[in-house]
Amino acid sequence: MTAEDSVAWRKSSFSGSGGTGGGDCVEAARLDRDRFALRDSKNPDAATLQVSGTGMTALLRELTAGH
Repeated sequence: MTAEDSVAWRKSSFSGSGGTGGGDCVEAARLDRDRFALRDSKNPDAATLQVSGTGMTALLRELTAGH
């Protein structure tokens, strides 16, 4: 069992099966106080990417900068 097996995964509110989301989604989960995991929601059994809290903040800041 990995750390990612027992966490609550959250999907973007922009995701969906069509429309603007197009079904292309990333899910995120908090692993602990300063680590997050990201995965492809269409393939949840594939590898995950782990990022620090600082990295997650920077990623979200970059993704929302244009909105």
